[in-house]
Parts: sequence; C-alpha cells; structure tokens
Amino acid sequence: MLRTPSDEELLALKGRRIPLVELLTCFNTRFRNDQAILHIEQKLKDVGLATLPYFATCSSQSEIHIVAQESAAGDQGDGADEEDEAGLLPGAMPQQSFRIGDLPCAHAGVDSITLGSDLTDAIYIMQAKKYSQVPVLEDQYTVTGVVTWRSVAMMHARGEDAVLANAIVDDPPVAHAHDDFFSLLPIICEHGFVLVRANNGRVSGIVTAADITQRFDATAWPFFVVGEIEFRLRKCLGAKMSEDAIRAVQHNDRKTGKIADLMFGQYVMLLDGDQRNKQGHRKEALCAAADQNWQTLGWTGVNRVQFVHQLDRVRSIRNQIAHFDPEPLSPQRSEELRQFVGLLRQLT
Repeated sequence: MLRTPSDEELLALKGRRIPLVELLTCFNTRFRNDQAILHIEQKLKDVGLATLPYFATCSSQSEIHIVAQESAAGDQGDGADEEDEAGLLPGAMPQQSFRIGDLPCAHAGVDSITLGSDLTDAIYIMQAKKYSQVPVLEDQYTVTGVVTWRSVAMMHARGEDAVLANAIVDDPPVAHAHDDFFSLLPIICEHGFVLVRANNGRVSGIVTAADITQRFDATAWPFFVVGEIEFRLRKCLGAKMSEDAIRAVQHNDRKTGKIADLMFGQYVMLLDGDQRNKQGHRKEALCAAADQNWQTLGWTGVNRVQFVHQLDRVRSIRNQIAHFDPEPLSPQRSEELRQFVGLLRQLT
C-alpha cells in the first residue's frame, strides 16, 4: 500500500541526487503505475519539489536530482513538453539489462520439501498446484536437489523403489537475482526452470518456462502494438503533413521535415489544439498550426479531443514499456493500446 511521507521527510531530500528506487521506497512502492505516479507527483508538488529527470518516465536505473519546482521548470524550459519525457529516440529499445530478478516469480517464494519428506509429499504438491517440479531444500539457502515428473517416471522405469532419494535430481540450475535474464533462457529451455537466489543468498523463487511464456505475452506484445501504432501514425501523418508542418514541432537542431524523425510526443504536438507550457500558458502558434493539421487529415468523423488524449496516453505507455519496467502493463493500459490501434486500423 502506498504511504505518504511527511513534508519534513521529503524536504530533507531537496538538493540530493538519489537512485530512483530510493524515492519510490519513500512511498512504499517499487513500481510506477498510474496511481503511484499521481500520488508521488502531487506530494512533491505540495512541498514545492520536482525531479530531474522526471521520475515517472526516466530509466528505472536512473539517479534523480530532487530540486525546487521553479528550478525544474527553468532547467527544462518550454521545450521540455515538445519531447518525449523519457528522452527516447524513435524506435529506441531498453537501455538497461533485464535481470531474472525483475520477474515477480523470482521473489515470490517457493514451495519445497526436505530430505526428510516422503515422495508422496512432492507428488501431492505437484498435483495440487500443477507444478512440474518441487525443489528439495535443506534450509532457505541450501539446495539439495529437485523432484520432477520426469525424475519420478525415470525412477519407475529403472525399477527402483518409490522413495524420495531415488526421485531426486542433483545439481538443479540456480541463478542469482542480478543475473541477465536472456543469458538464462537456454538453461530454462533445457531444464524447464531455474531456482533464483536473492542478493542475500536465500532461495527466493523459481522461474519456469511457463513464466517465460507469460512474461513474453505481457511484455513483448505491447512492444509490437506500439510499433504498429507508430507505423500507422507515420503512414497517415506523413502522407498529409507538409515538411514545414513537421519542422514546426521539431527542435532547432533537428528540423529535418521528415515524419520518421519525430519523437512520439511530437505526434501529439502536430494535432493538439490546446498546447501549454509548464506555466500553463497557451502556445498560440503551435495550437493554430495543429488546427490546420487536423483539418488537413480530413477525419471529420473522429473526435479530435478524444483522439489527441488517447494519443498522449499511448505516448506515456510507450515510455513505460521502452524502459522495460519490471511491472507489466495494467489491464487498463493494455486495453487502451488495443482500442487505439483498432481505431488507427480503421483510419489507415
């Protein structure tokens, strides 16, 4: 459950550079979902603080600077809204490694037996919980082996007595929480699982092939959908927008006039009829240009305000998944992607 730190606790951070995780810990959370972001942002604002870079979209491994709100606005300038907060180039991929410990199941605990258990104990756990294996642990730190359905079958095939010792597979695969996720995939494919040790050496969880499949669906699917959204946006906007219209939303050092060079936030700027800077002042020139851009598209049956709002939400979701946030997208955000890509398929 989110907590609300005292004003004094937050003000003590002013001027400090701290890991992002330290700020999140102050609010008793590890993840940056919608609820947490709104809660943290409001509390920081209440005490006149902000972060550089913006805590909601920077890399999960980032160090952030806690500053006064005025300082953040001054450092970012009016151009900050004109760029993806995450500072990602079009098509950017995650900039930090994905660790096996980033999977929730790697620290969710593990059902296990001991050498003193009966073989029926292992079989019961596997049957009742639909597991393919059960670790044999001497204590929270010492792995003796593992019992699997295959090892039980091999025991019977060899004509051995149905006792635990004959069904144990010695030396099962064990990884550390900080190990690279992708380098462990061959091991998980071969054995069907890997036990995970936390940083303190304790066996904290187990990652199975089924977990990998589930994670792929939860993590890779949004990448492909956001990629399709960006492709369709470039297709429809690139066919209608002039190079001058595109240059108007690009930064001074990148005015190429090419739709492929736009950041996601700049797609929003092309069409948003009520753009404002950090101080809330309306950007009249950009708003007028956006009005003309929308007319050029000719989407008379589409509600512009709702379309731009959804587009901006997709921008925020893209920033989250491009940082490979350990927490998969919420069902609500996944549904937003489905709805928006469905709309673009109709329009393009």
